[in-house]
Amino acid sequence: MKLSKRTSIAAVAAAAALFFAAGAAQAAATIINPAGTVALGVNDLGHLNTSVGNVAVNAGATGLAYKFADGSFRDATSPGCLCEGWGVSVNGTTAGFANVAGGTAGLGLTSFASTASTATSSVFLTSLTGLKVTHAYAPADNAPGALFKAVVTITNDTAAAVNDVRYVRVMDWDVPPTEFSELVTIRGTATTTLLTRSHDNGFASSNPLAANSPLNAATLNVDFTDDGPADHGAYFQFNFGSLAAGASYTFTTFYGATGTEADALAAIGAESIELYSLGQSRDGGVTGTPATFIFGFAGVGGVPIGVAEPGSLALAGLALLGLGAVRRRKA
Repeated sequence: MKLSKRTSIAAVAAAAALFFAAGAAQAAATIINPAGTVALGVNDLGHLNTSVGNVAVNAGATGLAYKFADGSFRDATSPGCLCEGWGVSVNGTTAGFANVAGGTAGLGLTSFASTASTATSSVFLTSLTGLKVTHAYAPADNAPGALFKAVVTITNDTAAAVNDVRYVRVMDWDVPPTEFSELVTIRGTATTTLLTRSHDNGFASSNPLAANSPLNAATLNVDFTDDGPADHGAYFQFNFGSLAAGASYTFTTFYGATGTEADALAAIGAESIELYSLGQSRDGGVTGTPATFIFGFAGVGGVPIGVAEPGSLALAGLALLGLGAVRRRKA
């Protein structure tokens, strides 16, 4: 449950420390891009928000943090609520999901490994052990100074086809310096063919089989820009259809941040992202300063979103490098 807006950052940090000290996660790592500007806190099951190696000064855990002009990392997913996670389900009956605040169930850990700037989680569904999911986090190919990519592979190593393969990613934006009062944008819903549901409720369950609803009804399954200011986030559910025995489906998620909205849009264009959410400070206005946080997808049946006003010539040039290596793979 979301903590009161009056809860101090110190209290949040203490609560997070107690949570992780109790052994809530088996392994985790905070990774930082080579530019030293963006940090991710990755848990062993592939979801974000961990106190292990925390670099954020505004929370007791790192989820998605950006280095501000004063040299400090400030986080946009861990203040107040460790609400970020993912889930997968098949056949309309079997699911596994991971979210520190929203609940974790139905997943078993195969392996977790990390370096200074990468982390890879491999898990399986405990009720269908041949259904496997890997999240491989690393700096993005064309905009590594702004974005991490997470290559997600869902593999069916069972003896039979599975149907109705769904994947959810959900996160609560708590954007500094106005945590709990941010502006949220979602773009790409109309052209992303595998997207089945989206809205602004970052507190929704990561379980694809759980009921969920938007905080603002006007955000359901549509694009919207700078909704708020409010305490909200982004929810996306996809349906990848059927996977034959031995087949897999691969797509990419992106997490990152820049100092302005224009630079964020340039990074989105550079990585050929098809669907995204932006989280911005209440006081940032149209510029998106002092930080614009990014959450996006590619390889989900959408059209890469063009950038009309790139924030820098360098990132605009990177956008010309073309599509990434996101693809559907079959055995």
